[in-house]
Amino acid sequence: MSAQFGAVCQSTYNYLRQLRPVARTLSVEARKTVVQAFVSSRLDYCNSLLSGATDSLVQRLQAVQNAAACLVTGVRRCEHITPVLRQLHWLPVRQRNEFKMAVLVYKSLNALSPRYLMDDCQLVTTTGRRRLRSSNVATCDVSRTCTSLGDRSFTAAGLRLWTNLPVHLRDSELTLLEFRQLLKTHLFS
Repeated sequence: MSAQFGAVCQSTYNYLRQLRPVARTLSVEARKTVVQAFVSSRLDYCNSLLSGATDSLVQRLQAVQNAAACLVTGVRRCEHITPVLRQLHWLPVRQRNEFKMAVLVYKSLNALSPRYLMDDCQLVTTTGRRRLRSSNVATCDVSRTCTSLGDRSFTAAGLRLWTNLPVHLRDSELTLLEFRQLLKTHLFS
């Protein structure tokens, strides 16, 4: 897995290196759009594998995101990056991964995703188990896995993440836009 992360970091640093001379001629919004198109898409690739990654591997991806934020805003690398990420409304890599997976589970539970994902995301109330006092809360039926690789799959990691979200975020009355806003606020805090 280290080789995969190394390849992602190397390709995104190459994009940043190519964008640096052009970035001075673009506005901040244009730089943000270009960086999101080339860099953020690479960081989002295989999100579910990030759920079981070690901190050192995630830190490598975080360094790429920090370099991208410096390129967009023009901040020097020696300055503190957290306020810059907040200014850009970019979640750190680990929280970004959680955000993407939780939105995918929300879409699956609300029939906004492909059928094969909806089949993987089942609520405890729909799996035929007994009626519980907590059945009004959208709790997913997390399947057990036998390996650490299985723990990183969308079926296990995504549903475990969903079940650990606060109750007010798992409300079935929320629209997708409301859910995304509340989730991002929750992950920023």
